[in-house]
Amino acid sequence: MPAEIKRTYSTRAAKPAPPSSPPSELTSPPPLKRKRPLADRLTGTNTPSKKPRRAPGATASKSKSKAGDSSAATKPKQGKLTQLHFSLDTPTLRTCPLCDLSYTRGAPDDEALHKAHCARVQRGLEWGREEQREAEKAGVEELESSVKLPNGARGRIVCFRPDVGGKIGAKLAILLDTIRLALSSPPLSPAVLQRSKIYLFLLSTPGASTTREKIVGCVVAQRISTAMAIANPAELSPSSSQTSSQESTTTASLPSSQSEPLSASPASSPAPALLPVDSASNLYVHPAPLSTPLGIPRLFVSSAHRRLGIASRLLSVAAQTFILGCPLDPAKGEVAFTQPTGAGKAVLETWGRGGVRIYEEEQNM
Repeated sequence: MPAEIKRTYSTRAAKPAPPSSPPSELTSPPPLKRKRPLADRLTGTNTPSKKPRRAPGATASKSKSKAGDSSAATKPKQGKLTQLHFSLDTPTLRTCPLCDLSYTRGAPDDEALHKAHCARVQRGLEWGREEQREAEKAGVEELESSVKLPNGARGRIVCFRPDVGGKIGAKLAILLDTIRLALSSPPLSPAVLQRSKIYLFLLSTPGASTTREKIVGCVVAQRISTAMAIANPAELSPSSSQTSSQESTTTASLPSSQSEPLSASPASSPAPALLPVDSASNLYVHPAPLSTPLGIPRLFVSSAHRRLGIASRLLSVAAQTFILGCPLDPAKGEVAFTQPTGAGKAVLETWGRGGVRIYEEEQNM
């Protein structure tokens, strides 16, 4: 009996399914995917892949962008702005009522200068340990000690030459500049300082641990040759006090033919010619030069320590010790001042007892 042959699906070849649409020339069947050989796959995994190099410009641009982002992140936010306006009615130049110094408000340099100057004018300058250590080397001489003031405070008077150096010389330069600003006077020339002595009143101020001293008074004494006597109030008649000012203007305004009869008129008596020193304080002097050995070009006392007799005490010590072994008497006309202020005129009258004279500091060289 012949054997039966059974056919299974695995032995039969699969017939392709007929396409749903007729074949077209535009479309092509997708390519068959083939696996790579094993050798190619092993070599591809073992060899490292090379990364493409970056251009240096790209890295720099990226770093700059990162830095810009970080600076933008750390940059503080701008504060609130304030609208400012010009004030034309308010003057910028101000005069301090305490030290009489004029400065510009809003200018940092002017305000700093005024703050330091006003403190010195009111309270004086410090005389510390460094100045005291150099006192003996600089030739500082103590003339009076334990000087008692009316308010109970005590101080001492020292004297030295103005050509000292070191800490004392620097302190003296600051003091003279303060006096120049306070009195609105020109600086003392080197020729004047060469013939002068400096007298200081050092006030003791007890502190927490040690006693401190302050320079509250200063007198500059100068060697001179001549000075002019101050006119008495009786000599200051309206005709005599205005002679020096009206005589020059009348002579300049009238012709020469008319000026001579006016000067020789017998009706008007010839009044003595007086030179005005300070018309505001009615201070006049006689032009005749008189022999005078001592001149006081500068006198200063801090505003917080005035009316305590410091100026009179300094002047008395200067008159007694300026010329060794020859004390001077202001009542006899042996002491003279330069152009004094209103406060200086009061000291001049009380201390000088009517004998103090006036001189020009630059003409007594």
